[in-house]
Amino acid sequence: MIILDIETTGLSAYEHGICEIGAIQFENPANKFYMLCKIDNIDKIDPDALKINGQNHEKVRNIRRVSQKYAISKLFSWAHEKNDFYLGGQNVGIFDLNFINTKAKKYGLKSPFQHRCYELHSVASAKYDETYGNLPIKNGKSKFGLTEILDFVGMKDNRETHNALEDCKLEAEAISRIRYGKNLIQKYNKFSIPDYLKK
Repeated sequence: MIILDIETTGLSAYEHGICEIGAIQFENPANKFYMLCKIDNIDKIDPDALKINGQNHEKVRNIRRVSQKYAISKLFSWAHEKNDFYLGGQNVGIFDLNFINTKAKKYGLKSPFQHRCYELHSVASAKYDETYGNLPIKNGKSKFGLTEILDFVGMKDNRETHNALEDCKLEAEAISRIRYGKNLIQKYNKFSIPDYLKK
């Protein structure tokens, strides 16, 4: 399974651009992919999105960065090298894969990824329900963003901005703790696994 995460300049795959792509192979997190890319001239920028990923107008339009088309084509080649086309992550199917597939179609690239994904949010919500007897819902909506999921699995996310590759690692670690009750990535072993996740 490939854990995929992207950073974008907004929420619309048709109006905004991808400025960062990260991916790791869950079974071997040392196998990683990371590229910063330049959004297209027609892509819009939502200032709120830049607050999340810590980038700015100059960075996301930097001509020294590779194009979105190039970065996506390299991601596809990397996945083919690993012979791994099943994606996992936080809202990966409805957001990250949707963005990648929309841009791939625009550039005439064929996505190798299947539409079925391993959704961290769903798995974490199910485990929360199993643990506490209710879903993590507040005011009729899910309160389980990545920060809350990491807290549930015994980790703290004090970052002010997001990074696609770091998000992949955090999501993979959360999946491992929920599925297997064990640490996956050594740098996170300083965070104790809660008893309710231990097998």
